[in-house]
This record gives sequence, C-alpha cells and structure tokens, in this order.
Amino acid sequence: MSKKTHQQQLAQRKAKRQAERDAARRRQRRNVAVTVTAIAAVVVVVVGVFVVFGVGGGDDSPAAAPTELPSSAGPDNKATNIPTALAAPLKRPTPLPAEVSCAYKKGTEAASKKVNPPADGKVKASGTSKVSLNTSIGDLQLTLDSALAPCTVNNFLSLVGQKFYDNTKCHRMTVGEGLQVLQCGDPSGTGGGGPGYSFADEVYPTLKYGRGVLAMANSGANTNGSQFFIVYGDASGLGPQYTAFGTVDEAGLKLIDQVAKTGVTPQNGPTDGTPITPVEIKTATAAA
Repeated sequence: MSKKTHQQQLAQRKAKRQAERDAARRRQRRNVAVTVTAIAAVVVVVVGVFVVFGVGGGDDSPAAAPTELPSSAGPDNKATNIPTALAAPLKRPTPLPAEVSCAYKKGTEAASKKVNPPADGKVKASGTSKVSLNTSIGDLQLTLDSALAPCTVNNFLSLVGQKFYDNTKCHRMTVGEGLQVLQCGDPSGTGGGGPGYSFADEVYPTLKYGRGVLAMANSGANTNGSQFFIVYGDASGLGPQYTAFGTVDEAGLKLIDQVAKTGVTPQNGPTDGTPITPVEIKTATAAA
C-alpha cells in the first residue's frame, strides 16, 4: 500500500468517526428538545420540566429537561445527594382574581387514553384539593392549590375523575444535580402522550422549584396536557416555565427517594431515564 493511499484511508476513517460523533450529538439535542421534561434555560446537558418533559399531546419533561447537568449520580446512575429540606410554600407575588377564565384547546394528536377535556369557562382561584395516588411504591398524597394555578388544578381533577391516570407508569426520572424529578402522566409510557388537548401556562417570574413541588411538564409554552412531575430533590436548574400547582407529602417523597437511589436506566443522558424500580399509578382518587 502506498503512503498516499494509507493517508487517504486514515483521513476517511477520521472523517467517519467525526460524522458519527456529530450524529450522536444531533440525536442528543433532539432528545433534549423532546424531553422535560423544554428545559433549555439550564446550562450544560438534561422536560417541563419539569420538565420536564414528550411530544404530541403537548407534554414534555422538568422538567419538563435541560441539555445536560452536572451529575450527582453514582457510577450506577443512582441519586447520591438528595436534599431533604422541603421547599418553602409557593405563593404568587400578586394574587389572582377570585375567578379566572380557562380554555382547553383540542390538539392535533390523538389522546393516549380516551378522555373529555374540562369545560371552558370561569373557575375559582382559591382553595385546595386533595388527591391520593396509590402507586406500586406506596401512597403519594397530593395537595393541589387553586390560588397558584386554577386552570391546571381544574384539569388535573378532571383527569383524576375520569380515571385517566389509573394504571399508568411514571416513565421518567432524573437523578443529576440540578434536576431531581419523577415524571408521570402519560398513559403511553413514551413521554410523548397526553389527553389530546392543551391549555395555557400559569407561571410567574419568581416561581422556584424545590423538594415537594408538583408541576406540569410541557413541550414549550402553553402546551400543558396531562404529564406532570414531582420534585423530590434539587431542581435549581429549572427556570419558571413549568406551572406549579401543588405539593407532595413528605412521606411520599421519601418513597420516591428510594426509587432515585435505586437508579435509572439512562435514555437522555447518564442521569436521565426510566426508573429501575417501576413506579406505577394504580389509582388516582380525589378526596370528596
């Protein structure tokens, strides 16, 4: 083989490796755009959101999630540094009117599970509601706050009443520093499913996410549907693009902690994927 031919072959192999690396980076960027999953405000590589967080029915991830975050996961993709302090109670800097108008817009994608959207119209922007998620890891008690996000609470209660969340899996968990969330609410289990309609964000500039916050995942502005995420630890990587509408009880968070410590099967980076310990919502029930 001539020296010139050998150099040409080396150059071709080098070009091929570079093309493969470029293609991998493009795939990762697409994954990021599709997941929390939507958390482009975060620096280096994760919905929602929260976020965080699917395509299609208007859902994505806390998350709905950013392109990449510094990792606190161990070599087995397990969370090793989970804050235990609960987030301060969320409160809007300027209260909403006594009632607000809500609209639920039909989407182009079919619903992952047959469901009717809530009726458009006025809803109260005050009061709390209780929802219990009976899951494969134990019960998670949710408190929904209509003063924070009345249209979101109205939607969530509607889906609960229609058993939309029953027998569904929480399809995504992130265990890295800056984004520690569990994402649920997609009956298809793919991260791209939803109820077949969407509704507007209910966010405000000072919104912060911390341990115990319950928020909607999305795939961009005003694309809320059914997917939601629970912040069980650090979510300092999230900007205020994900509607927070309630909290999760401390006992439930401790159950989620154990799932995070078991780890994830990576899908969107080393600290972002499917929980190794499955979390299935068997039933979702609103208190009478």
